[in-house]
Amino acid sequence: MSTYRLTQIDGAAVELDASVVDRFAASLRGELITADSAHYDWARTIWNAMIDKRPGLIVRCVTPTDVRAAIDFARDNELLISVRGGGHNIAGNAVCEGGLMIDLAPMRWVRVDPAAATAWVGAGALLGDVDRETLAHGLVVPLGINSITGVAGLTLGGGFGWLSRRFGLAIDNLRSADVVATDGQLLRASKQQNPDLFWALRGGGGNFGIVTAFEFSLQRIWPEVMAGLIVYPLDQAREVLQQYREFAAQAPDNLTVWGVMRKAPPLPFLPEKVHGTEVLILALCYSGNPEDGNALIEPLRTLGTPVGEHVGRQSFVDWQTAFDPLLMPGARNYWKSHNLAALPDALIDILVEFCQRLPSDQTEIFIAQMGGATNRQAVDATAYPHRETEFIINVHGRWESAEDDERCIDWCRQLFDALVPHAMGGVYVNFMTADEQYRVGAAYGANHQRLARLKQQYDPDNLLRMNQNIPPVS
Repeated sequence: MSTYRLTQIDGAAVELDASVVDRFAASLRGELITADSAHYDWARTIWNAMIDKRPGLIVRCVTPTDVRAAIDFARDNELLISVRGGGHNIAGNAVCEGGLMIDLAPMRWVRVDPAAATAWVGAGALLGDVDRETLAHGLVVPLGINSITGVAGLTLGGGFGWLSRRFGLAIDNLRSADVVATDGQLLRASKQQNPDLFWALRGGGGNFGIVTAFEFSLQRIWPEVMAGLIVYPLDQAREVLQQYREFAAQAPDNLTVWGVMRKAPPLPFLPEKVHGTEVLILALCYSGNPEDGNALIEPLRTLGTPVGEHVGRQSFVDWQTAFDPLLMPGARNYWKSHNLAALPDALIDILVEFCQRLPSDQTEIFIAQMGGATNRQAVDATAYPHRETEFIINVHGRWESAEDDERCIDWCRQLFDALVPHAMGGVYVNFMTADEQYRVGAAYGANHQRLARLKQQYDPDNLLRMNQNIPPVS
């Protein structure tokens, strides 16, 4: 191949001589993958099977200097850029069509300092990597709920999971970050160094630079948590959810209970007759003294008549993998999400109605309990602004065949629209799909204008635009 045809940032095509690309490849410690490489398709494949884009080049970065070389190469040739961490983001912004994909997956490392209760985490690390290393010392970072999620994308969007009500969002535990700026500078962002950039990184997504490493404060927890599932039939869901909202309002910060409405998977603790029927699952995690857990969660067992339960003591590492089998790569996924202040009866009725006509066996509606420590920061303390949200509802369409795309997406959008009158108007940026750029203002609320000004400072040419984009303004 004498030339490479690549997509530029304005959508135009450019032909780069092979010698230019070869010099770039020679400057890297990592690997440059082209469309002719044997593992090209493997390198461009991400979690959401709806995303099928073909980058012109993929650079698998091993060091921050690899990232800087990639940024410089893209800037000098005005190339479209995408950045991949874990590749789990629903919108598929990790992959660009025809441009340069900067893959941070090889930077998959975790270094724990138990004496200082801190951890440095590479931008390619997954949640499971962090959990295994930190919990070996009885310490934890409050991250998400799925061990194969990338730490980088989750953190840059805010990051919430089972421990957030107790310890805050992932960004509330972020101490500093190493960043490659779009002008090629290697920066440290913290409250002391480049504080405006640090503020923007805590919820502003991948708009302001490419983070190569995160430094987190670690929190101490018990060796085991009390966690598991309590399953109710859908015909009891209305009454159970009405009581659940009262329970949630009084729950201590070290207890998180989420609701999941879907068709029952063939879990071994459920009777076979329940498999494939519509159910409401209460998924819970109590991170206090396990000896106190049973008494605390007992009311959740009596909200109706459960059809099955699997709750007990287990390591947090194991609990973090509990939902992995339902969320493995390869399926087609489409999400719609709302922030909620409450769960009124009218909203519950809508959820029950739509759950009666789920478009696929894998589709689910989940209600994430927020509150607690997630709401004890000021709106302008971080770029993430949603400090009054009590619940996040995610409409998670998931199916296997492209033939079902229209039907399943339409169901998700109909449910989303029906819930609008009961929502707060905001949205968690990590749950936004590729067709929701119009909601970026709602994702950042009162912080949006400050973020746009910082975008002008740190990325005035909007080189990093394959994200839920914040255009620069002066």
